[in-house]
Amino acid sequence: MEHERQEDVRKLVSSNRRFDLLVVGLQEVPKCGVTQALQEAMADTHILLCQTAMQSLQMFLFGAKSSESYIREMKVDKHAVGGCGGVIGRKKGAVAMYINFSGIRMVFVSCHLAAHEHKVEKRNSECQHITHSLFSKNDIHYAKSADITVWLGDLNYRLQGISSIPARMMIEENLQSKLRDKDQLLQEAEKGEVFNGYCEGTLSFKPTYKYNVGSSNYDTSYKIRVPSWTDRILFKVDRSSGLDAILSSYEALDCVRSSDHKPVKAHLCLKVNGGDA
Repeated sequence: MEHERQEDVRKLVSSNRRFDLLVVGLQEVPKCGVTQALQEAMADTHILLCQTAMQSLQMFLFGAKSSESYIREMKVDKHAVGGCGGVIGRKKGAVAMYINFSGIRMVFVSCHLAAHEHKVEKRNSECQHITHSLFSKNDIHYAKSADITVWLGDLNYRLQGISSIPARMMIEENLQSKLRDKDQLLQEAEKGEVFNGYCEGTLSFKPTYKYNVGSSNYDTSYKIRVPSWTDRILFKVDRSSGLDAILSSYEALDCVRSSDHKPVKAHLCLKVNGGDA
């Protein structure tokens, strides 16, 4: 199982590496071997610039081999929102990185929010607590002054108002787009309860949770959980920054099978004042 997990970690890294920075956020993953597996997979083109962890919440920042000279400042922080236990310590909350890269101030937040369909308000509250707490101990408000902020992770928002079997039938018929209006995160964002000013790509891929480990089959346990888009990547650009962000892809990786989630990947291209990406 450990070998399969490390192979899946390598699959997170695209073979097409025409990017300056790569951020990898992981939840509920044992620490052993992950860093080494990622570094080995990236060794030809990129180096590890920064990493941070809070129990099973982990985040890694890789940059092209020439990227160190572009880094002007780097900070890390974390904020717990309760919940722990199990072999790998499933603490909920977030880890974060701030980086000034070639004059662009970026904040990356990797989070794991409260589970279960009925805890929508708790997830909203956790987002607010994390937002207000990260980097708040510093005189410089890194999170508030960021040109771009990216949230990634297991946000745990579920589908609401549909049971498991009808949802699965729609997915099997490739009609998952009809499930978007039942997604709690989209509903809460539309009401202005969470992620104000953030953008997200279209949920064109299948819901990423919950799968039988080792397969691409949805949960067949007695709980037969409703498939949901728990795993998300959202971003917000400061309008005064002169920065444009173009999302060129947003997808789930069906080939990863050592987890009961399918990881999600996004490719963001940044342009400054009409300059080069």
